[in-house]
Amino acid sequence: MNITGRIGLSLLALLLAACATQAPTQNPTPTVAVTATAAAEPTAHPMPAARPASFADNPIVYFIVTDRFRNGNRANDHSYGRLGDGQSEIGTFHGGDLAGITEKLREGYFRELGVNALWITAPYEQIHGWVVGGNKEFRHYAYHGYYPLDFTVLDRNMGTPEELREMVDTAHGQGIRVLFDVVMNHPGYADIATLSRYLPEVLWKGWQAHGLSDYHSWIDYNSFAFTGWWGPDWIRSGLPGYREGGRDDRTMQLAYLPDFRTEETKPVDLPPLLKKKPDTRAVPLPNTPVRGYLIKWLSDWVREYGIDGFRCDTAKHVELAAWRELKAASSEALAQWKAANPHKKIDDAPFWMTGEVWGHGVERSAYFDHGFDSLINFDFQDRPLEEPRQLNQLYSDYAARLREGGFDVLSYLSSHDTRLYRRDRMMAAATALLLAPGGVQIFYGDESGRQPGPASAGDPQQATRSDMNWATLDQALLAHFRKLGQFRARHRALARGSHRMLGEAPYTFGRIDERTGDRVVVALGADGTVSLPVGDLFREGERVRDAYSDASATVSAGRVRLDAAGAVVLLERAS
Repeated sequence: MNITGRIGLSLLALLLAACATQAPTQNPTPTVAVTATAAAEPTAHPMPAARPASFADNPIVYFIVTDRFRNGNRANDHSYGRLGDGQSEIGTFHGGDLAGITEKLREGYFRELGVNALWITAPYEQIHGWVVGGNKEFRHYAYHGYYPLDFTVLDRNMGTPEELREMVDTAHGQGIRVLFDVVMNHPGYADIATLSRYLPEVLWKGWQAHGLSDYHSWIDYNSFAFTGWWGPDWIRSGLPGYREGGRDDRTMQLAYLPDFRTEETKPVDLPPLLKKKPDTRAVPLPNTPVRGYLIKWLSDWVREYGIDGFRCDTAKHVELAAWRELKAASSEALAQWKAANPHKKIDDAPFWMTGEVWGHGVERSAYFDHGFDSLINFDFQDRPLEEPRQLNQLYSDYAARLREGGFDVLSYLSSHDTRLYRRDRMMAAATALLLAPGGVQIFYGDESGRQPGPASAGDPQQATRSDMNWATLDQALLAHFRKLGQFRARHRALARGSHRMLGEAPYTFGRIDERTGDRVVVALGADGTVSLPVGDLFREGERVRDAYSDASATVSAGRVRLDAAGAVVLLERAS
């Protein structure tokens, strides 16, 4: 989660808002240097029959901002009294929900892309109202799932428990895993709509008539009644009766959000807010500190619905030990769900976690020793992805680092926290991403040419979260993504294999996975009839197929001759 432009509701935030025009950025745009390393030249290998790659070997993750994807049930659009602003609708709920994802699953949309996991924004209950966004320019609701209110209850805008179960079961039936975005660093702000229901004593009389520009003036930030909110044992907030946020990554108030005291070992009771909330499923847990509650609440979604993994938000702002404990509890919960639902599970693979460690690139770090199977790769988006020599250097380096380090990353082109990749260069960029070593993440709409939406000067990332463009899909781009995605899904070698350059013009490379025997040869920039070197990756006389054009050819003198289509050739063994 990038928190650019968010305005907090602590006393400190109120004072700063009076003299600042823009809230600070979580981190500057990262520049992660990845030094090129020559990949070892493979020798001739035995050719065992390739077997399908497991998800952990070859993650192809489709990231959905659920509220902006598809509206499958209009009856839930205005839950908790949430309304549009009648203007730009930058930060309001737009109607997307779990039922909409299920519709596209049933249509086979994700299966055709080769996707094997859906990462969805956190679906548990968010703060009910809005806070001021950007430079006090728009109403910022929690449509993105990063302002939690109750971790134990599904947000009604997302749907019903039955709709969540149906979505998960439908995905599992297609071999597609479901990943929740989760946050353990902070709950949501104290918005007026939520306070009016659970803590009205901190609101000034007449708050019902408040406007956007004077939002903060209707909240009494000097009131000690705020201890009846989350409570000082649970959070740092700078409000009366609470500790201030610290100055380090673990204890700071990120964008003035209340900070969970996850480092504390002292047992706590339920937060006062949840004691007042009649529909919560939270119950007191004996001898349990703050992070123990959070871990129980999050792992219960796994135990009840069979959620396969988490994408962990703001990972560097939470203790490593907490992530390790979350992984252990969720792994146990998933094993229990699979034992109780053997007909619904995809396989017996363990629980999987990836994390957002802002600025992290392709290197092994302590996170991989504390529960993480993967981390978001902030390096890839800023790399040159069209020039073959530079792309070969990138591929060689990534492949060598991932094979030697025994870890994985999730590379992406666009994200909700940075920017959308240039739409006029998406064909080449999609090729580069879907052939990259390691795991990959497709941001919803990258495959369809979705254009940026409205934003504000104070929060430009909002433009990355526009509504999915179902009425204006770029069919040529979508077909390109589908061919590459399905090819990638079949070949563990692309994600985990050694990389070897075979030719310069057109740029041709091979990947081989020694563990499974899977191997591919790829050519980029091919035009017309081409003769491509395949080295020793395919045998003399072996029949191969171009998965892009569906043409077949026979290896002769270490080469394959065929007619290229779309400047891409994807060679695999012919079945």
